[in-house]
Amino acid sequence: MGSLVLVHKIMVHVWFAAWICLGVCSAYDQNNCISNEVGLGTRYSCKSTQDSCQTFLVYRANKNFNTISNVSKLFNKSSDEVLLKNNLTSSSLSRVLKQGKEVLIPVNCTCSGTYYQTSLSYKVLDNTTFSEIACGVFEGLLSRLTLAEENLSQGNNPEAGAELHVPLICACPDSENSTWSKKVKYLVTYPLIRGDEPVKLSEKFQISPEEFYKVNELNSLSTVYPNTVVIVPLEDGPIRILDIPDSPSPPPGFLPTNPVGKTQEYTQPSNFYIAGSVIGFLLLIILLASGFYIKRLRKSDVVHSFSLTNSLTLGSPTRSSPISTQTTKSNTTWCLSPDLLVGIKYYLLNYTIEELQKGTKNFSQENNISGEGDFVYKGTVNDLEVMVKRMRLEDTRQVIDLHSKMNHINIVNLIGVCYGESNDSWSYLVFELPKNGSLRDCLSDRCNPLNWYKRTQIAFDIATCLYYLHCCSFPSYAHMNVSSRNIFITANCRGKLADVGRALAATATLTKSNDSMEIPKGLVAPEFLSHGSVSEKVDIFAFGVVLLELISGRDNFDGKPIKDSLRFLLGEASEGGCFEGLRSFMDPNLKDYSLPEALCLSFLAKDCVADDPLHRPSMDDIMKVLAKMV
Repeated sequence: MGSLVLVHKIMVHVWFAAWICLGVCSAYDQNNCISNEVGLGTRYSCKSTQDSCQTFLVYRANKNFNTISNVSKLFNKSSDEVLLKNNLTSSSLSRVLKQGKEVLIPVNCTCSGTYYQTSLSYKVLDNTTFSEIACGVFEGLLSRLTLAEENLSQGNNPEAGAELHVPLICACPDSENSTWSKKVKYLVTYPLIRGDEPVKLSEKFQISPEEFYKVNELNSLSTVYPNTVVIVPLEDGPIRILDIPDSPSPPPGFLPTNPVGKTQEYTQPSNFYIAGSVIGFLLLIILLASGFYIKRLRKSDVVHSFSLTNSLTLGSPTRSSPISTQTTKSNTTWCLSPDLLVGIKYYLLNYTIEELQKGTKNFSQENNISGEGDFVYKGTVNDLEVMVKRMRLEDTRQVIDLHSKMNHINIVNLIGVCYGESNDSWSYLVFELPKNGSLRDCLSDRCNPLNWYKRTQIAFDIATCLYYLHCCSFPSYAHMNVSSRNIFITANCRGKLADVGRALAATATLTKSNDSMEIPKGLVAPEFLSHGSVSEKVDIFAFGVVLLELISGRDNFDGKPIKDSLRFLLGEASEGGCFEGLRSFMDPNLKDYSLPEALCLSFLAKDCVADDPLHRPSMDDIMKVLAKMV
């Protein structure tokens, strides 16, 4: 969330009670996980008559820890114990949990010196930061500051192989010193996410809002924030966390929609719906059967086809007679998409190598648009402006597969394919070429510069595309090569992102042996350079660089580190201050722009290029800022 959250925070109403509830220092701490400030609720003091107690933590399944088995290992717990406390059977041990699924972790909370804590050890697998471990791996069950203080020997950042001492937040009730709390046996540690409100939490754990307010020293006017921790008082007995409708499960796998309330007359299925389902199923069977029949008839002509299991068989292509159509002179192959929900009409044109050679002037250097050493050429084939990209035959599957699944107005379209000669290990993918070329070319054109409105619109277009990849695709994808040279501008000055077919699943692990992954050029996220991290935050960093290029028009920032270019935002500018520094940073080709909007974009870019990925905003946060400018 970073500083974007600070922009939208409202002044907190604080309620200081005359007594200390349940005998522990349990006041709610509004500082989030990555904060450097120590609040009242960062760690709970040992003021109870109990030196230890059995209690619970709440942990949410995520892409790295998504089964009861590996969650149990993370907390050094017996899988059988975790299964029992969550009312699950042994058959659920290795079952993949839905992302965001809340799991109760039974722990022994003890008073260690001044504070209650439940301690465990964690072995660092890769070079990382305290923030990534505290706020990422352990989801805010301790603060970054606490983890760093408990592991001073590790310096600023822990290295791979280090054993860390991890004191997780917990608390014990004091039934002897509080009449109200005699019925309370457990104080459950609960990390808040967006959408968690006191009333919703009360409903989840079946307690009254008043009980929740008291134990955290809040009231009905108080504000709680994501990435903070609260404690939930519970009585003895089986503990259940009710699934509340519309509860967010980060990261989202679909676009948010407005819920439609069900009326009583629709609560029971009708014969009409049953009949409709049967008819729909039969139509689907007929459609699939027809597709296979057509495929069999055209077996000698088909260059490539998708199977319903999302596989693509690539072999040595055979020459066939041209297939004439009324819409194009090129050979055309129709194929079913592997995901029928995306669209049945997905197809690719089959180009010959002769057509591509003719359209690109035999792949002449003057038509090369990718720079030295790369094979991406512009050309005109059948009166259509295209980009032709050569790639290894084995990599073609991923690109075609991803483009068949994705349907977004701000993605450069894949038009066709050419498999070259039968003994050639290269294939050629043909993409649309938006009229105005790459964003880098547009920013370098002094004769026809993009105005301020067009630049903010392009920024919003690319943010929308990245949001689609990060949050609306399943699985989530990271583009990993966002740059002004991979963004293309249409005739009406709208932005389109290219090279999407090479995107990686956010859960992928990039290794040095992965030759198919192109190393992004230019300024890239430090965690990618250090240990090849694949995540949406790498795209956020690259997007921040694109924002800076849109503001300044530069592509190398005068050879200076990116932070040096932004010193004017830290009050280190000339005598004219921040605004004067911004004016000198702006693209001199911009004759008319909004200075407040430029300043806002500069601060947004600064947050995007933060060294710590957890300090960078999400694409959702970025879109909220840009939506106010377009």
